Amino acid sequence: MSDAVKRSHIEELKEGSHQLRGTLAEELQHDREFNKDSEHLIKNHGIYQQDDRDTRKAKNPDGTAKGKSYIFMVRTRIPGGKVSAKQFLDHLEICDEHGNGTLRVTTRQGFQLHGVIKNNLKQAVKKINDTLLTTLAACGDVERNVMCCPAPIKNNRVHDQMQAMADAIAEHLKPRTTAYHEIWLTDDAGEKTNVAEFKPVDEPIYGTVYLPRKFKTAIALPEDNCIDIYTQDLGFLAVVENDQIVGYNVLVGGGQGKTPSAEKTFVAIAQKLAFVTPDQVVKVAEAIVKVQRDFGNREDRKLARLKYTIHRMGLESFKAKVDEYYGQILPGPRDVDVTDVDDHIGWHEQGDGKLFLGINIECGRIKDEGSLKIKTGLRAILKKYGMQTRLTALQSVILCDIDPKDKADIIQLLVEHGIKQDHELTLLRRYSIACPAFPTCGLSITESERALPGIIDELEVEMAKLGIHHDRIAVHMTGCPNGCARPYTPDIGLVGKQAGVGGALGKYTIYLGGNAQGTRLAYIYKDSVPQAEVASTIAVALRHYKANRVNGESFGDFCHRCGQAEMQAAVA
Repeated sequence: MSDAVKRSHIEELKEGSHQLRGTLAEELQHDREFNKDSEHLIKNHGIYQQDDRDTRKAKNPDGTAKGKSYIFMVRTRIPGGKVSAKQFLDHLEICDEHGNGTLRVTTRQGFQLHGVIKNNLKQAVKKINDTLLTTLAACGDVERNVMCCPAPIKNNRVHDQMQAMADAIAEHLKPRTTAYHEIWLTDDAGEKTNVAEFKPVDEPIYGTVYLPRKFKTAIALPEDNCIDIYTQDLGFLAVVENDQIVGYNVLVGGGQGKTPSAEKTFVAIAQKLAFVTPDQVVKVAEAIVKVQRDFGNREDRKLARLKYTIHRMGLESFKAKVDEYYGQILPGPRDVDVTDVDDHIGWHEQGDGKLFLGINIECGRIKDEGSLKIKTGLRAILKKYGMQTRLTALQSVILCDIDPKDKADIIQLLVEHGIKQDHELTLLRRYSIACPAFPTCGLSITESERALPGIIDELEVEMAKLGIHHDRIAVHMTGCPNGCARPYTPDIGLVGKQAGVGGALGKYTIYLGGNAQGTRLAYIYKDSVPQAEVASTIAVALRHYKANRVNGESFGDFCHRCGQAEMQAAVA
């Protein structure tokens, strides 16, 4: 990068960090919070510094404010969500020993520990690595967890081919820095290595400053876009002929984050760029990442994602640059697109004589609460049967390779632990996801994970009254506009808009007109809706849908057909 290009402080920080080392090793020696620069660098190691927002206003015995109680979120990178029974069980142990006793399935098929205190941070990271997984590049300005349809279907080789491709992309695009090993996986003596003696390793893809912002990649099937390919920076949509993947349509420039106060920012769905054969995928992914590395905005982080690079360059010029970096002109995309989506919940045949079971984990939080003991139940099943597992983009868990003779016993274990099966859940609940928001996320404006189940409860009652409780309606909720739960493409999106004052609940922007397949952007239905009125406001649209839908159209398709003006008039 030319020295003449103006760069933000974060860009200068990364370049001077000795390949993401900074002062992390030194700061791990004390129990104070990391400084602001380290707080950014540590994200590249899969860690976010947070504080418990429920206790911000707590007082000491003498009446003085306690101040922030710093804690950490630790994210495990799991390409395609593939987790062995031992890795799953080990993470349950780690969350008990070093976290807040809960384990979270993310919307990107990873695991998150919450509530880790600094004194436990290094040990938690080391134990995750002992499971043969890693937190490196689960966050930060690099390629993050590569997503893929997790279904363990063996009828043909298509799913295996996709999942192997996700592994190959993740391996190729991972950072090469040795900082992670030196800081987190060495003994105390190794931890004190003098950074002045730093010897860089080659970073052939990321260079000296890594990427301008985070980068997200995913692989999907046309008939099962369960990973929301249109919301990704880079997507590969499989083209299947005669039960074999002959290639992929390349999609670029999706992104869910925006800053409402900055009109220059926007939400985007990906655009079709090219068609590639399976042997080209990894190198084409590398070329696209390198173009973003060299042409992404490094002055303004609000405009640093790939969608803004493409917007600024134009898709045609962007493709020409990708062709140049790849070394040949790539053909245009095939006439193949997303047609459907599956949540993989319930019992299914794998195609090899075995079964798999999708278990809904509401908002992804694996915990025991009241009569619902998901954590204890999963632990009991995995200890007894030791099956492979998969994590879904809808924050649920798939148990794989189940012998049909064990089905009745596993169902009994589910019943004993209060874990509902597919027929006991509405599609509304099964297709709902939420970001963590309060109390751990520092960016959150409102509740999300803790609010969505109650909103779903209310909507289920209304849908039952209308006789539409069997309809598939996807609801995604976030506590801020950054869009971690992809709220701008489903049938209903709920985005935190304004914090409550004096104990009042927060307000939300309600979006309608997307779809469960995730192929289009929704529009604003109503803005600044108090949390207590969210369900009743949506109910108006549901009643309009019940009375006026045609040809069995879905709720999202109905709202899209009616348009923003008609739906806003209905609620007004």
